[in-house]
Amino acid sequence: MAVLEVRNLQNGNCSASSKQSKSKLLLMSMLPRYPSMPTYPPSPPRRDIDASEVRDVTFKVEGMECAACAGSIEKAIKRLPGIKNAAVAALHARAQVIYHPAFVAEEAIREAIQDAGFQASVIEDHSHQNESNICRVRIKGMTCTACSTSIESALRKMAGVKRAVVALATEESEIHYDPKVVSHGLLMAAIDDAGFETELISAGEDRNRVYLRLQGVHSQEALKVIEISLMALPGVKSVEFNAIEERLMISYDPDLTGPRCFIEVIEQTSPTPNLYRASLYMNPGEGCPDRVEEVRRYQKLFLWSSIFSVPVFFLSMVFMYIPVIKKWLDMKLVMVLTVGEVLRWALSTPVQFVIGWRFYVGAYKALQHGSANMDVLVAMGTNSAYFYSVYTVVRAATCQHFRGTDFFETSAMLISFILLGKYLEVLAKGKMSEAIAKLMNLAPDVAVLLSVDSNGNVVSEREISTQLIQRNDIIKVGPGSKVPTDGVVVWGQSHVNESMITGEARPVTKRLDDKLIGGTMNENGALRMRATHVGSETALSQIVRLVKAAQMAKAPVQKFADKISQFFVPMVVVTAFSTWMVWYTAGRARTYPRSWIPSSMDEFELALQFGISVLVIACPCALGLATPTAVMVATGKGAAQGVLIKGGNALESAQKVKYIVFDKTGTLTSGEPVVVGTKLFQNVALKVFFDLVASAEVNSEHPLAKAIIEYAKSLQGTGCKDLLWLPEVKDFKSIAGQGVTAEVSGKRICVGNTRLMAENGIMVSIDVAEQLKETEVMARTGVLGAIGGEIVGLIAIADPVKPEAAAVISYLKSMGIHSLMVTGDNWGTARAIAREIGIDNVIAEAQPSVKAEKIKELQATGMAVAMVGDGINDSPALVAADVGMAIGAGTDIAVEAADIVLMKNNLEDVVTAIDLSRKTFTRIRLNYLWALGYNVLGIPIAAGVLFPWTGFRLPPWIAGAAMAASSVSVVCSSLLLKNYKRPRKLG
Repeated sequence: MAVLEVRNLQNGNCSASSKQSKSKLLLMSMLPRYPSMPTYPPSPPRRDIDASEVRDVTFKVEGMECAACAGSIEKAIKRLPGIKNAAVAALHARAQVIYHPAFVAEEAIREAIQDAGFQASVIEDHSHQNESNICRVRIKGMTCTACSTSIESALRKMAGVKRAVVALATEESEIHYDPKVVSHGLLMAAIDDAGFETELISAGEDRNRVYLRLQGVHSQEALKVIEISLMALPGVKSVEFNAIEERLMISYDPDLTGPRCFIEVIEQTSPTPNLYRASLYMNPGEGCPDRVEEVRRYQKLFLWSSIFSVPVFFLSMVFMYIPVIKKWLDMKLVMVLTVGEVLRWALSTPVQFVIGWRFYVGAYKALQHGSANMDVLVAMGTNSAYFYSVYTVVRAATCQHFRGTDFFETSAMLISFILLGKYLEVLAKGKMSEAIAKLMNLAPDVAVLLSVDSNGNVVSEREISTQLIQRNDIIKVGPGSKVPTDGVVVWGQSHVNESMITGEARPVTKRLDDKLIGGTMNENGALRMRATHVGSETALSQIVRLVKAAQMAKAPVQKFADKISQFFVPMVVVTAFSTWMVWYTAGRARTYPRSWIPSSMDEFELALQFGISVLVIACPCALGLATPTAVMVATGKGAAQGVLIKGGNALESAQKVKYIVFDKTGTLTSGEPVVVGTKLFQNVALKVFFDLVASAEVNSEHPLAKAIIEYAKSLQGTGCKDLLWLPEVKDFKSIAGQGVTAEVSGKRICVGNTRLMAENGIMVSIDVAEQLKETEVMARTGVLGAIGGEIVGLIAIADPVKPEAAAVISYLKSMGIHSLMVTGDNWGTARAIAREIGIDNVIAEAQPSVKAEKIKELQATGMAVAMVGDGINDSPALVAADVGMAIGAGTDIAVEAADIVLMKNNLEDVVTAIDLSRKTFTRIRLNYLWALGYNVLGIPIAAGVLFPWTGFRLPPWIAGAAMAASSVSVVCSSLLLKNYKRPRKLG
């Protein structure tokens, strides 16, 4: 039985090391936490395997501590065809999958786990763990889906490569590999050999690892002293020096030390002041792609190409109609070779072989690896025109009676227009990555570091780079300045604008112990903060990482373009050759009138023009860019509004949603219950009653318990902040779904619902039952308090409905989406709240598993179902749903169980997420309609289908211009999503 090792790749998720395996029997006895997906595989079974055969595969899962981590793996696996069952146990770091090998392969299960954001590797036994790293590389020179597919194919063939994904729109690749078998340098070399330029973004596990560039260190002795000095620091685990790149790699514990300490130690180690210098080392590809250099490169190529191509165009198309110039151009030099032909040849040759050399290289590399891309089409088209023109020149110089027409303007203008198209495309792509660039630029460059004494008094302050902030540093944040990193307020009070991170428009008041988010703006008042998360751990870094991962992930609809790209170019080449053959054969056989052939051509040249036009008008680029460009813009736009969408798969599922299941507490309601009334049934002081009830509830974590304690504190007076006044509690018990029991001051206290009372033999009188019913009808939760076996009081607790809830439910109905509420609260309260906001379908007193089962029932009807919850208690339901939305996540953006994370606690973002997904896929459909329609219509026109009836013929250079315009138009179409506005009809 094969075993898979799974490692969590997403920073911010559960990060504790995994426990060792206890026994296989323990693993086999695990029960699945979440419902299974339909067990009927949609794909036909393999003929070489018995369809009834069942196998099991065991996974070793590292980094799991919560149900959300386990749920994300189960969700990914159970959506595969042929999965009989799957169970994941976070406690024992094990998972087991039972599957039909006739319908799904073990490799497909591994890829499903990887697509869910985890790394999976097959190992031979439990004692050997296969190490794995992740390498991210920026790739330049890709033109179409065929390019990205060929790179993926080349990488996957390499030993040690477990997974490779190449994103055309972002021009990045993510490679999962075994560092014992292959290095990131060899991976980049393989991409270079495929004909593309590479820049390293990151290699290996870079978290808790820093790279420093050294200056002034020129001897091995000095390096040894620096290494010893660094290793002596607390928290430093290893120090390695790369002599080629002159950099240090330091692994460390961020709770104990950091980059600033390393730089200071290195500089203090210097024998003379300022001799040794150290600075943070950045990989060439880190940060946002620098489009400026690429734009300048294509602009330069286009301008040089135009300098030669425009004169060629005028010599061929304009000057021939000016008698004086025409007479000079027609002067014969050798035999019938004219001045005009020589000039056109001389001017077009640099364009073909110098400026257009990149097309030759790209075509050669593609063909070398058994694929074909746009470079192949361009090279074939321009070569056909150029070398036939060279043939006419040679014939004219050697034969007195030769008559022929050259097409030098075709090859030169083709290359110029294609370079113009690439220039415009790069400009447009730069606009698409603006969202990530803006996020990355939110953090300030510098911060003010405070040195404080043991009493908290400021001793000194100095300005440092934000990148050198370490955990537990005390930072000063002045009025009007940005918060440099995540932390908590230790002094001061102010209002902070968090709209750039969470999308929340109103400034948020910040006081002592309140959390601060890096990149937000401090509007007024001075603050001092303690850094809690730095570098890649900050919310801003996690958001950028999540958006980048979303843009790397391929939407299922993208597979359509990938399949077409596999045979598109060969099909075009065959079509072009067939076009030339048909026209040439028909011309030689005199099938069409001689008058159809222009006076300056013969039948061969006319057929050649049609064939070249077919070659250069076909555009695989537009198809490849249709989906990723739209997803890229949409995910960036969503992130700017506090809606984090985890990739094209989530977008595609969200636009299909027909049912939305809402949790009540914290989703439809504010999630901050308060005591709004108390009814006493015996003569006892209210304060005494709440002293006893609050004492029983003090050890409970339930929100209702906290509301009771806060109300009890208010009865003590304004100065009460602690709970020292509460009586001593003994024999405390918490019963899930019922309440709590305890002994307080010698009395037995029961606080909870009617079920708790019945379990403890406490009678609920008619008066109490009627009062409880009235409370629930008013959308309030009634909590009974019993002292000494008798019910003494009823506490009415209200959790206010969010003000936007009714408008959101109404708007969802107008979108054709049905809303349901599933809650663990009592039926009376649930029905009252449902009536208030307009929900017809309600399920109350439901456990988390019941929510998941309800979602499964809805999915069985063939409808897509979304679940909106808090991302913690609702994890099973979020996992089971087609689209899980975690609302009110705030800075906890790495909610594993959710497909879409709504950072604000605002229901309107649910509408925004679905509306954005629908708008995005409408745009994707339009992109495909244009890309397919362009090729379906353009290729026949270029082949001369209209020529017999209209005399219309598409010159090759115009066909090339149309091809360049098609990809630019698709990118510009996707850019229109930048103008997306959330629906304004709410309320």
